[in-house]
Amino acid sequence: MSAPDRAQPARLGLAGRLWQAPTLLLAAAALFWAGNFVVGRAVHGGASPFFLAFWRWLGAFLLVLPLAWPHLRRDWPELRRHSWRMLQLAFLGIASFSVLVYAGLRSTAAINGLLLQSVIPLAILLASFLLFGERPRRLQMLGVALSVGGVLAIASRGSLADLLRLRLHPGDLWILAAVLAYAMYSACLRLRPRVHPLSFLASSALLSVLLLLPGYLWEVRAATAPPVSGATLLAIGYLALFPSLLSYLCFNRGVELIGANRAGQFIHLMPLFGSILAVVFLGESLQGFHLAGLALIGGGIALAMAAR
Repeated sequence: MSAPDRAQPARLGLAGRLWQAPTLLLAAAALFWAGNFVVGRAVHGGASPFFLAFWRWLGAFLLVLPLAWPHLRRDWPELRRHSWRMLQLAFLGIASFSVLVYAGLRSTAAINGLLLQSVIPLAILLASFLLFGERPRRLQMLGVALSVGGVLAIASRGSLADLLRLRLHPGDLWILAAVLAYAMYSACLRLRPRVHPLSFLASSALLSVLLLLPGYLWEVRAATAPPVSGATLLAIGYLALFPSLLSYLCFNRGVELIGANRAGQFIHLMPLFGSILAVVFLGESLQGFHLAGLALIGGGIALAMAAR
């Protein structure tokens, strides 16, 4: 990002300070992504994977385009010069990840999908090492271990017997494939073109729509794409705005500020936020194991943030 771009947030008051706060940005991304799993599971019977992914990212592109247009015009030469890299990032982190998650949620519970996301920080550490030789620090590894402990505390409801009864479902394999794709995307974000964040997000969304279009047309031809209903439109509206536009903007900026390994640690917040959403929207109660999980996840994130 150019010097004027870096200086701009400082002139924006509160918005500029938030843009420089990786903790808040990454926590917001995790919260919105937790909602993605809840909504994706809620509409799994009436929406096919490519249908949800295609309309989600088409909506996100249309939302961001008016804001991104001035930056796209300026950044077009740089984006065109790195078109192959942009295509790879869009394929890994947006198109593949979205379809694989929605395919998995057709046959597994939302909580399973959320818990499996806790593998992403470990996968990012591995991808960063294999691709770029970046060795994780001891505090990072300890932080990941603490956060995984917090995730397991929430998954097991504080009971070892419940933890041992957890089983993988066929859809979990799709979720794990999505995890690997997103880990590769996160590690490779360091290679993205140095353009404005809105230019990067808009061009990534457009490329993802083009990548998803053949699969969506295949679903339409095979009569597996559902008819559009009011509930589906509401779901797509949420998915386009929060887990797509805002989450990716926040996460990409967080990686830019603190690196993929430390930013990936915040993904451990997703199971916690998913439990809170269940309390708020499904009437479930907040239990002691939620608080224990929060303490462990928070401690793990603090250690990862300290590993500079």
